[in-house]
Amino acid sequence: MSTALNRRQVLCGLALGVVGGGALAACAPTRVGGAGSAKPGTVLAKVSDVPVGGGLLADAGTNGLILLTQPAAGQIRAFDPTCPHAGAKVGPPHGDVITCPAHGSQFDATTGALERGPAPRGLTTVPITVQGADVLLA
Repeated sequence: MSTALNRRQVLCGLALGVVGGGALAACAPTRVGGAGSAKPGTVLAKVSDVPVGGGLLADAGTNGLILLTQPAAGQIRAFDPTCPHAGAKVGPPHGDVITCPAHGSQFDATTGALERGPAPRGLTTVPITVQGADVLLA
């Protein structure tokens, strides 16, 4: 078992000693896009929870989020919500467009394809399957 500390652990320890417990929020793991600790077969949401013409950010286990969209009834799509430009998290679409709040990149809510930069490419798709009323990680 290794006892070496990584950079984050050292900085968080220093921050705690200097400014107290309020600094701990910055040391907590951040929620990033993608499957996190979720395994194939994990239920991400109910189909009925994903609004038609909209979407939601689904919990994908430790540190994971997946953007589920439903562009038309019964068409569930899934994307890593991490913008490929600067790593900001995108939210659910408005109409047919997913917009990055950081720099305004826009993505197609059906395909994740880039519609307008500065992002260099579209959103990464996440494999899912729909079984009955559930959306599962594939």
